[in-house]
Amino acid sequence: MVAWDRLVTLDLHRLASLHLARRRRTIDPIDATHVRLAGRTLVNFSSNNYLGLTHHPKVRMAVERSLHESGFGSGAAPLISGYGAVHESAENTIARWKKTESAILLPSGYQANFAAIQTCAAIGNLGGGVRFLVDKLAHASLIDAIRSTGETLRIFPHRHIAKLRRLLDEAEEGQLQVVVTESIFSMDGDAADLGAICELRKQYGFLLLLDEAHATGVYGQAGAGLADELGLRQSIDVSILTLSKALGGIGGAVCASKNFCHAMMNYGRAYLFSTGVPAAVAAAAEAAIQVLIDEPGRQARLRKNANFVRKELSGMSLTIPAGDSPIVPIIIGAEDKTIAASEQLLEAGLLVMPIRPPTVTKGSSRLRITLSSEHTDDEIACLLQSLARMK
Repeated sequence: MVAWDRLVTLDLHRLASLHLARRRRTIDPIDATHVRLAGRTLVNFSSNNYLGLTHHPKVRMAVERSLHESGFGSGAAPLISGYGAVHESAENTIARWKKTESAILLPSGYQANFAAIQTCAAIGNLGGGVRFLVDKLAHASLIDAIRSTGETLRIFPHRHIAKLRRLLDEAEEGQLQVVVTESIFSMDGDAADLGAICELRKQYGFLLLLDEAHATGVYGQAGAGLADELGLRQSIDVSILTLSKALGGIGGAVCASKNFCHAMMNYGRAYLFSTGVPAAVAAAAEAAIQVLIDEPGRQARLRKNANFVRKELSGMSLTIPAGDSPIVPIIIGAEDKTIAASEQLLEAGLLVMPIRPPTVTKGSSRLRITLSSEHTDDEIACLLQSLARMK
């Protein structure tokens, strides 16, 4: 065995002994809320498919039509020849929906965050430099993106507005301050204090970048996001969304002013050097947004499911962060106990995956339940009964 292989083997054994080793399972989707695993049909409570749009007839029809007309791959980066009328139409629809001047599609939410952060860094360095102030629980892609720029990164405790204010007070004159947060946090399911952050923005004039990945489709008019629901859309400089969660597809989008989006075409390396999304992806996104507009009952049903499950769980002796989102984490702590709890739910026909470090901090391993508008009352009752019996 060569040296590098021996090192990897030893470390994989170490991870396994700590119940931290990860392996993929072959899980085949049946419909929006059911999957097949090892020959068994399970109710899926581990998907970000909040509105069931992965299987919506209008979304599927848009994909099929686009495949027939445009083929699959775009064949080039958007600035070469990988940007067509379908992409332009989808971006215009996203911008109108998010109430921004412009929007740009990217192959993933991860890349969207990278391109937006790279653009912020480039803009800051046109003047007196840049510093990023980031909520501790912001998504890994945001942290990775900032670190890749080599610019100053300061992390403030989760939702700690007083600490954020102190950091802003320390800013160097002429230095661009970029405040970065999610609106709904992916692992805890709670919300940023957007109202307080936007008040600080009035005073300090920083650039506010908001990742709306898990709020998109769930909050706001026709699912336009938490900032829209709170009436704070005009206070957000850059809004980032994924197409892979409530919208049921794949990809991401950066929504901002025309000036910022034009700058991203020049400074966002994650955009410049990536092949454009397939036309079918753009068509699916546009169709999904139209479904959100035409079928508000999906959003209402999702919010109802989330509130009901949270209310019922509050009566059980389980540790659940505050919030009203369809992300409902049950904090267990120990990795082995979290895995055992997941397996117990699996025996009941429910897929609820264990989340362990480094995705979450040590000692906070959890079951991460995600709800959908397509979960039936009986399926939710089964989930609650199984959680109540959990050892």
